[in-house]
Amino acid sequence: MTAAEIWNLVYGTVVGLGGIAVFLLVLMIGFCLVLDRTKFRPTRRSKTVKSLDETVGLPVVYLPPDAPRGPSDQLAGSTRAA
Repeated sequence: MTAAEIWNLVYGTVVGLGGIAVFLLVLMIGFCLVLDRTKFRPTRRSKTVKSLDETVGLPVVYLPPDAPRGPSDQLAGSTRAA
């Protein structure tokens, strides 16, 4: 076996393994993106029950981004003296 044949064998192995790794990576990322989109569906139309509150209670209403939040003091309940 000559050095050129060994080089071709090593090069082919590296290219083949790299191609398989890239293919699997793209496949896994694609599945994650597709399956992650189902999280953003409204829960009332979903066939999966995520919590009992969603099943028997009122639908979840989220605040819009521009809703006033008001001031908050994060250290108000702290027992540490200043």
